[in-house]
Formats: sequence, C-alpha cells, structure tokens
Amino acid sequence: MPGTLYLIPNTLGPTDAVPGALSHVLPGQVQAITSQLGYFVAENAKTARAFLKLVAIDHPLIQPLQDIRIAELNVNTPASALAQLLEPLLAGEDAGLVSEAGVPAVADPGADLVRLAHAHGITVRPLVGPSSLLLAVMSSGLNGQSFAFNGYLPTDAAARTKRIRELEARSRSEKQTQLLIETPYRNGQMLEALVASCQPGTLVCVATDLSLPSESVRTLTAAKWKAQLAAGKAPDFHKKPTVFLFLA
Repeated sequence: MPGTLYLIPNTLGPTDAVPGALSHVLPGQVQAITSQLGYFVAENAKTARAFLKLVAIDHPLIQPLQDIRIAELNVNTPASALAQLLEPLLAGEDAGLVSEAGVPAVADPGADLVRLAHAHGITVRPLVGPSSLLLAVMSSGLNGQSFAFNGYLPTDAAARTKRIRELEARSRSEKQTQLLIETPYRNGQMLEALVASCQPGTLVCVATDLSLPSESVRTLTAAKWKAQLAAGKAPDFHKKPTVFLFLA
C-alpha cells in the first residue's frame, strides 16, 4: 500500500524558538504527525529544517534531524522530476509536503505534486494551520461568501491598472471580494495602484503579518486610503507579507 502524503502548514513568519511557541498557530496533532515523518518535500530544505527544529522542541522527532530526507520542489523543478518525489510514498512510506509559509499547494508549487499523488492513488491528508488568504478574508469585513484569489498582478504599471479595473468590474457585477498578493518590497506600489485605479467607494483591505505579533488589518474606501497616503500615513507594511483585498 502507498504511504500517505500529509499537507503540513508552516508558520506565516518568524516564531520564537521556545517551548509552546508554535501552539498558537499549529495544533499539537499537526506537530505530532510531523514529528513522526522521515521524508519531506519542501520549497527549500534549509528553511524546512528550521521549521522541523521548532516542532522538535515540543514533539521530539522520531529520527535525528540530520537523518531526515528533504527533497526540494519549487518553481524551478521540472514536471518530469515530480514522479521521483513520490517514489518513497509508492514504496509505502508516509511523507510531508511543507510550504515556505502557510498551507501547502495554495499559491504554492506543491499543487502539482498533490495532483500527481491523486493520480497514483496516494492518500492525501490536509492538516490544519494558518492560511493568510482565509485569515485575510475573515478579518477584512468584505464578502466571505464569494471571493477569488488572483495571485500576483502584472508589474508593468499600465497592465496592472488594466487588470485592477477588470477585477473591480468583476467584483461589482458579482459582489465578489478580490484577493491578491505582491512581493513585499513592492507593497507600497501596489496600494498606490489600487487607490489610483479603483472607484472612490471601493473598499480596500490591507492585511499584513497575519498571525504574527506585528499583525495589522485595516479596511477603508479607496478614497480614504488615498487621503491617508497623501498625508504620509501609509501602513507599516514595507517588506512584510501582505494580502490585498477589495470589494466594489
């Protein structure tokens, strides 16, 4: 019988390396399952080992950390290499898929591996943990009945403006909350583009460092955000992971 592929959530940012530090974002059962695995697939082996060190503080690993195997799966991994990543599972070993932050396979290259696991009859078990997208929807006050995640928008200013206006029109016609993310050092440019492109009454939410001590969530109309920026009162979100949401 094939093993089980566990989808293991990661934290959304730095967590103090002290006993119990993970408990406010990762249930004990998730940490316990993680501690029993000897094979992982992750975007980056180094950061995955740092995550496992945190787990080991409260749940000793079944194998020494140096003996745990971590295979990398990222945007540079060719599709032809995915089958090899599943070989231990097909041989009967359980494995964990870990993202750099948050839940695996959402805005994450792990989705391709999960799809292939299903094709091979491998059981896939998603585990509970923080998702910046759902946390942002929950805390925004925008429509949580219908929402769409659009990933990254074009970096070209004209193309980005065009895309924002397309999404705003969709939001208005379908009453649908639109979500997007940006490379953290370009957060300021994204907010400026949103308030310049959206209608004054469109609600815009900026959700930063979700689940972390520095968490900040604020929803204002585009007009009020524009006034805030003009007054030099931009959010404290430079180089911090941020989710942008808007509802026309």
